[in-house]
Amino acid sequence: MSEQKPLNVWDYKPWWCQPWSILLTGTTLISGSWFLFQIIWLTVLVAIPVLTWMIFFLLIYPQAIAKSGMLDGKSTGLEDSLN
Repeated sequence: MSEQKPLNVWDYKPWWCQPWSILLTGTTLISGSWFLFQIIWLTVLVAIPVLTWMIFFLLIYPQAIAKSGMLDGKSTGLEDSLN
């Protein structure tokens, strides 16, 4: 009996939508706003939507896809529905 590798939501995403690129982009935007302007309220205004975006795509989205059953391979058109 062959063991199948568990499906991962990140296997179906392009390179620019991988966890490392999301973390890199988010930290670059937040730290860049601080280094460029050095105004705390402006950095906080940048950080709030960026951190929201990072939390959604790194924590909420993968859990929602896993709970939906799309990764168990039983649904048809798995590649089309994840892209």
